[in-house]
Amino acid sequence: MIHDLINFKNISRQEWQQLHRHSPNLLTSDELEALRSLNDHIELEDVKDIYLPLINLINIYKKSVDDLAFSKSLFLKDQLNKRPFIIGISGSVAVGKSTTSRLLQLLLSRTHPECKVEMVTTDGFLYPNQTLIDKGILERKGFPESYDMPRLLHFLDTIKNGRKVDIPIYSHEIYDIIPNTVLSLEAPDFLIVEGINVFQNPQNERLYIADYFDFSIYIDAHTEHIEKWYLERFSKLLLIAQKDTTNYYHRFTKLTKQEALGIAKHTWESINLVNLKHYIEPSRSRADIILHKSLNHKIDEIYLKK
Repeated sequence: MIHDLINFKNISRQEWQQLHRHSPNLLTSDELEALRSLNDHIELEDVKDIYLPLINLINIYKKSVDDLAFSKSLFLKDQLNKRPFIIGISGSVAVGKSTTSRLLQLLLSRTHPECKVEMVTTDGFLYPNQTLIDKGILERKGFPESYDMPRLLHFLDTIKNGRKVDIPIYSHEIYDIIPNTVLSLEAPDFLIVEGINVFQNPQNERLYIADYFDFSIYIDAHTEHIEKWYLERFSKLLLIAQKDTTNYYHRFTKLTKQEALGIAKHTWESINLVNLKHYIEPSRSRADIILHKSLNHKIDEIYLKK
């Protein structure tokens, strides 16, 4: 076993799918297709075998958190305040974090129809491109120093305490923060926070983003598989951007396919792979559960923290 996973129990897909195998499906094929990310592959079989048992595990954690909060309020003779149950989801670029996040949001909404389930991505806490240019780190976009960590921590602290907060919105189409636009978020019952950096906070050694999570997930895969998915996704983004001159990727449609893929491969090797190896992957042991994907995007192994 890899050294940083010695505190995890390894569970095969076959073992995992035996857990709560009689749980009913909570969505249709069309709904699943609608929430699937570009170039990600997921089937109803995956929902039944992997994600429904995962929802049951999240419910166990939720009950434990609620029971502890109730007991602490009795101990302190204090009022019991409603706080959101926060789920962190991390992993490499192009590994399928967004699909997992949207799927869990929908499944939790179906499992808890009385609850409000929200999802945010930490992309919104990237510094605007102009700020990155002023700092001289535009080529480091996605690395820890490119995020406004104090603002992200303030958001989590505010929402954890049940208060309303405004957060920036990031657009992949313009490859930047949308100017003068915010998302107003009321404290939900469940909050899913998705991003490559959700287990990191090198700007504050005393506090990690993960300190605010009640449950956390890392999406894992072999590096060569993630690179393949990244290049496939890049090709599909070019197709989408062909007729949209405002799309960031439109500039690459003027190149030959070989030239464009050459740029994508260089970006992967010089930025995304370096970020993965130095910052993202080393943080995976902070997760409560690791979902490992095979080449066909199917989850083949699960690592559950002991």
